[in-house]
Amino acid sequence: MFITLKSILRTLVLPPAGLLLLAWAGAWLAARSGGTALRRAGWLLLLGALAVLWALGTPLVSQSLAHAAQRYPPLDLTQAATAQAIVILGGGDERRVAPEYGGAPAAGLGLLERVAYGAYLVRRTRLPVLVTGTPSEVLAMRATLARDYGIDTRWVEDRSRDTFQNAQFSAPMLRAAGVTRIVLVTDTGHEWRAAHEFQAAGLEVVPAPAEMWTPRQFGLLCCVPSAAGLARSSDALYEMLGNAARVTMAALHLRRQTP
Repeated sequence: MFITLKSILRTLVLPPAGLLLLAWAGAWLAARSGGTALRRAGWLLLLGALAVLWALGTPLVSQSLAHAAQRYPPLDLTQAATAQAIVILGGGDERRVAPEYGGAPAAGLGLLERVAYGAYLVRRTRLPVLVTGTPSEVLAMRATLARDYGIDTRWVEDRSRDTFQNAQFSAPMLRAAGVTRIVLVTDTGHEWRAAHEFQAAGLEVVPAPAEMWTPRQFGLLCCVPSAAGLARSSDALYEMLGNAARVTMAALHLRRQTP
């Protein structure tokens, strides 16, 4: 129930839904209000929400937000020398049925970035792999690793619905196998929050961010919005809000424990 509520709130707060709701509220005020002040406020809300929505869809803003959400540098493989396992996080971008693979599951674009980078690290470190996520995410990751990269998954955690549960459910499985230091693979914006959740679960973490931001030249198109740009901005804002919520909850928990 909590996970469902969180998903609904994410959809309603983040763009585009959150800004469209504000734009609708502004349009309603502008059309229905009898007072000049309220009508002016309605127009400001409508135009402001649409302007922000436009800006978030542009490469200039979306790439800047993606860069701001990127907190870790690329992995230095020498740091993985003392790790004992690679953990790949699910990302809600799985395909349960992929006709081109004979109806077998497959990782979607975002999830495939994590799986491909995880496979790259496995081939260079020879470390065993744990995959964690929902049942459908885990099924897609295992199938992709085995079919496309010839890599078998050592541990499977398929009960988690968010990053907190990824860490809480994976840590006991790893510790039971004597694993205390892991290479953690997820996308670059998510890496900071994920690493702290796994550290809080008692594991040492070597961050291995995938799909990292790189500078791009856009020219005149830098101010032209696109669906991809809006999605990138939404993902970056979600991670920023998630990090803020995690820090707030940790501070409140510490305050309760302080006599």
